[in-house]
Amino acid sequence: MDWQAFEVSIKLALLTSLSLLPIGLAIAYFLAKSTFAGRGVIEAFITLPLVLPPTVLGYFLLVGMDNNSILGSAFMSLTGETLAFSFVGLWFASIIYSLPFAVQPILRSLEQIAPELREAAWCSGLSKWKTFLKVELPLAWPGVITAMVLSFSHTLGEFGVVLMIGGNIAGETRTVSIAIYDSVLSFDHQQAQTMSLILLLIAFITISIVYTFNRRNSVSVL
Repeated sequence: MDWQAFEVSIKLALLTSLSLLPIGLAIAYFLAKSTFAGRGVIEAFITLPLVLPPTVLGYFLLVGMDNNSILGSAFMSLTGETLAFSFVGLWFASIIYSLPFAVQPILRSLEQIAPELREAAWCSGLSKWKTFLKVELPLAWPGVITAMVLSFSHTLGEFGVVLMIGGNIAGETRTVSIAIYDSVLSFDHQQAQTMSLILLLIAFITISIVYTFNRRNSVSVL
């Protein structure tokens, strides 16, 4: 069993989901309040990772992290290391790839909040920031939980983008999905089966948490 690959995967999934919490909240809040004509284009851009083949997205990200690119050269000048085929690069790519899983659930929750509630909070003297923290965020909490769980699960099992950006460096970019792929290539089907079953169990537990939380929340509201 490649426990080192599990450690890298869990670390990557945790960092990605935690990073996407403020990013997803900010983008979802902006979109929920926006009515301009270009909103559909922005939403489409955010949703692109859902429809693009992972290898295609991974290729564009790899080009963007090249040492000759602005991002890659800036990282090289600051750290002396390449952004591609590093854990930091893999982390950045995972944020991009899992972004729609963080934004969409939060956005849908915010859109379901009645405008009258916000107006009542403003009339009570609350600022927009306090209204968000005390009124909107608690009501959108099921969407936030769903976003974090889906981001974690999606990052944990990603293969294509991980392979393109991170490669297969043990202890740094070698994740469980890569380890399973290597096990199959080496005909170690027992190890591949065990790791696959563990990922299946984690995915089932996380999705169950989402459904259970949302069901209890809807019951308590009623």
